[in-house]
Amino acid sequence: MADIKVRVGQQNATRVISSLAGASTLSITELSDVNVSGTLQSGMVLVFNGDTQKFDATLELTPGSAQNLDINGGSF
Repeated sequence: MADIKVRVGQQNATRVISSLAGASTLSITELSDVNVSGTLQSGMVLVFNGDTQKFDATLELTPGSAQNLDINGGSF
């Protein structure tokens, strides 16, 4: 079996600095891919809008006249 060598803490390691570091408060409405028109209300959910490629805060899960809703919670 091959020997595996690991070095932790090397000088030229890639580091990622968060642009949110030190932020005291952040609201979901400040995210670039979330669209909130108007005031947030109790019961609102985020629904992905394929046309705008953003999440819309809404009280309607099935906008329009289609009124079809499929929820797949996945397998656990």
